[in-house]
Amino acid sequence: MNAYQKSLIYKANYRGFKEMDLIMSNFARAHIETFSQEDLQNFSALLEQADHDIYDWICAVKPLPDKLQTPLWEKLTIFAQDL
Repeated sequence: MNAYQKSLIYKANYRGFKEMDLIMSNFARAHIETFSQEDLQNFSALLEQADHDIYDWICAVKPLPDKLQTPLWEKLTIFAQDL
């Protein structure tokens, strides 16, 4: 695992909203070593979003913005359903 992947895991683990800490950090730990460069960029962009927005998107309370609709998002939502 490289330093960039480690920094993404760190950011995923310290979100400020405990539910998102658990979802994002567990997802990152489970999958980050298999992420493509595009997945890494998409995950980084997702980490820039507000916790409550991400949580609402995962729970389908709010529609996901088109720019975040990626294969990585699909993996994350499947992962979150299994938690």
